[in-house]
Amino acid sequence: MKNPPKRPNPIADDGDEFRFCSTCAFSAACLESGYGKPELRELHVLVEHIGPFKEGEHIFREGDEFNAIAAVRGGTVKTYVNDAEGREQVQGFFLPGEVIGLSAISQGRYPCNAVALDTVILCNFSFPTIAALAARLPGLQAQLFRLLSQDIGKAALLAGNYSADERMAAFLISLSRRYAARGFSPTRFQLTMTRTDIANYLRLAAESVSRVFRRFQDDKLIRVDRRDIELLDVKRLEVLARSVLRE
Repeated sequence: MKNPPKRPNPIADDGDEFRFCSTCAFSAACLESGYGKPELRELHVLVEHIGPFKEGEHIFREGDEFNAIAAVRGGTVKTYVNDAEGREQVQGFFLPGEVIGLSAISQGRYPCNAVALDTVILCNFSFPTIAALAARLPGLQAQLFRLLSQDIGKAALLAGNYSADERMAAFLISLSRRYAARGFSPTRFQLTMTRTDIANYLRLAAESVSRVFRRFQDDKLIRVDRRDIELLDVKRLEVLARSVLRE
């Protein structure tokens, strides 16, 4: 029996009253704990679907009050801060199934801005509610800790003296693995972020990003058509990314 084809870029409206959405950030943890969607409804876990947010629309801004965890249900979100000179510093990109705003837990206010890069739909989980439920569901509590750990890990990913090729390879392999974890194609996806945003995030000049893309295409590592990208040689990209990903 052939494996089902991987889904292309994420479309998350595939859940119903009995099944979790494929991009749910907490479904695996809840199911591991023996709770399906009907059981969670009986426990009064309220999930608020919000959006759609249009491209360029802010989801929250630095200093806004934090009271809910927002999981991306569909689309891509960019987080950033502005430095003292007003320059934008990109902190990360969040895909379906990933959670934004975790860094706000300690202070109770968001320490960054979050903006939609395309059409974004979110699932808002009341933080007091999910924190109380996590105390009763060990699997859910462990998932919250994993999400916090991943958020810290993303921030430290590129804090090193790496070449432009290494940084770009790590970025592409990271995206590939994150898409694969949600059942989407690990080799064909869309870069919803601009080249300028990618350069900012990787701490490279925009010209360097363009040169790396051309070099990777010439070396038959990737194929690029505007924002659509195909990874042609994942193994070679993984070798390039090894130092950055600490593998």
